[in-house]
Amino acid sequence: METKNITSPTGSYGSGSGSGEQPGRQQLMAGVTLVNRYNIQDVIGIGGMGSVYRARDMHFPNVVKLVAVKEMINMAPDPLVRQTIVQNFEREANLLATLHHPSIPRIYDYFSHDDRSYLVLEFIQGRDLETVINETGGFLAEDQVISWAVQLCDVLEYLHAHKPDPIIFRDMKPSNVMINQSGDVVLVDFGIAKTFQTGIKGTMIGTEGYSPPEQYRGDATPLADVYALGATLHHALTRRDPRLEPPFTFAERPIRRINSNVSLELEAVVNTALNYNPTERFSTASAMKEALMNVARKTGTLSKLSSASLPAAVSGGVKAIWDFKCEDEIRGTPTLSQGTLYIGCYDNNLYALNAADGKFQWKYPTDGGIVSRPLVFENNVFFCSEDQRLHVIGARTGKLLWTYYTEGKIYSSPRISDGHIFFGSDDQDLHAVNVNSGRAVWKFSTDGPIHSTPLVANDMIYFGAESGSFYGLDFRGALKWRFAAKRGMTSSPVHKGQAVYTASLDGTLYALDAKSGWAIWKFRLGKGTVCSPALADDFIFIGAADGFVYCVDIRTSKEVWRYKTDNQVSSSPAVYKDSVYIGSVDGSMYCLEYRTGRLRWRFETGSPITGSPVVFDDIVYFGSTDHHVYALFA
Repeated sequence: METKNITSPTGSYGSGSGSGEQPGRQQLMAGVTLVNRYNIQDVIGIGGMGSVYRARDMHFPNVVKLVAVKEMINMAPDPLVRQTIVQNFEREANLLATLHHPSIPRIYDYFSHDDRSYLVLEFIQGRDLETVINETGGFLAEDQVISWAVQLCDVLEYLHAHKPDPIIFRDMKPSNVMINQSGDVVLVDFGIAKTFQTGIKGTMIGTEGYSPPEQYRGDATPLADVYALGATLHHALTRRDPRLEPPFTFAERPIRRINSNVSLELEAVVNTALNYNPTERFSTASAMKEALMNVARKTGTLSKLSSASLPAAVSGGVKAIWDFKCEDEIRGTPTLSQGTLYIGCYDNNLYALNAADGKFQWKYPTDGGIVSRPLVFENNVFFCSEDQRLHVIGARTGKLLWTYYTEGKIYSSPRISDGHIFFGSDDQDLHAVNVNSGRAVWKFSTDGPIHSTPLVANDMIYFGAESGSFYGLDFRGALKWRFAAKRGMTSSPVHKGQAVYTASLDGTLYALDAKSGWAIWKFRLGKGTVCSPALADDFIFIGAADGFVYCVDIRTSKEVWRYKTDNQVSSSPAVYKDSVYIGSVDGSMYCLEYRTGRLRWRFETGSPITGSPVVFDDIVYFGSTDHHVYALFA
């Protein structure tokens, strides 16, 4: 069997078997810059096929963005072998590019030069689990091991559910598990991971001691990863390295005989994962995770698990790429278009900032505070203000083109479709305005002020009113249906398929039939909400005045997870790749893994965040009532 283990003080990124630099495989020197972008700083791993380097990404000159550069040096004399090696390395790059999970390093780049190929990966600050085990005096605490085990089950569950084919990691072991600065796990070295196809045998690959018996026969299924995780947990709990023992002899080394601090329940979970017969193990990583959670419930460590990640990812580890100070509070949401960020402020100005560095470009004055999110259409910016007007200005110049007056303050954001601009006003009307002439096409009168931003979908217009009514109109402004909630509906709706999702100050998240307005389901929040929901896959996300961020399965209307902030949540969530970004009145912007609700990081501003973030090209943009606009790495 092949053992792939590259360990360094900063972790393991897996660059092949062996230890030490090979003849003819000269390492890159510090100061070398690859492809005019990645400046090599140090070697963090050495293997038989090359090295792993810490490097700085010079495309971000104003901040220090570190990356891991994994090198593969192709010295094979046979051209076919050389081609196969390159193809295998490319396969790892292509595999990583399809994965988005907080416990898997992100891939940023892949390139080749002469006989060397390179992967550029997210740099993980921390230590691998093998180093943690070896450097810990005594045994690791059970609640800590359970916390890591649950996270590892979660990432295996994600890999095994990969579409179109499950991915088998095939090399779970402590040296391939990084513990980052937040205390969370990151799975590294996908060099031998492969998609699983039923009935097809593979090669004998993995690490002796951790791999199950069927993997020796070239038969790796998702249950092989369950076994290897069990072996990893056995090692973590007992400090007994299975590579130094005869294979498949864990039963001869009972965990509690070595470490009496381990509960009977946890020992039973590990023993089940380590069954010689695959059919006697946990059927899935998800089943193993649930068993671990039951252990945590029985032993009283569940409360420790739920709070374990909270103090770890604080703003000290997240720094702004740039920030720009306005003259008053920012309560609204920015818009990004062609490298420019547009955002309104309560100093009555709409600002245009360079998205790359936050440099001021221009500002346009109105006669009222601006909460409305700007909309860019055909090189013009459309936005509304408390001065009761819709403003249309040039995106490049900030010069006024025309305005449209209503009879009330405007907090709704405009939507454009089919040559019309739709928005609501405190005058209780939904306005439809010609996008070219600025003239009214029609108005629809409601029974309350309209703060909700209209949704245009399915040849219909959907929006809520502060009276608690929610409306479905056709494009002529004719009412098709009306739904009544118990309190105001500030929330702006979203849709998927034939369902429209919105929420109310009555503390309910609603799924409504888009054609009839009938309630498909209702989900009860802890308190009312003014947030607009966001969708990803089959999940819907929303915050509420009880301080929680909720994730609900839209198929079952069941809660998937909830995350507690330190104050009410008025900001609406934004979903980008594998994360949910949302602000809180506690003054923090949160980044949560959207499948589990696990905190990835938290950035603190000086005041409540009521506007919503915008995420583009791995950068998060948002404003705060501390008068600042911020840009952070996602």
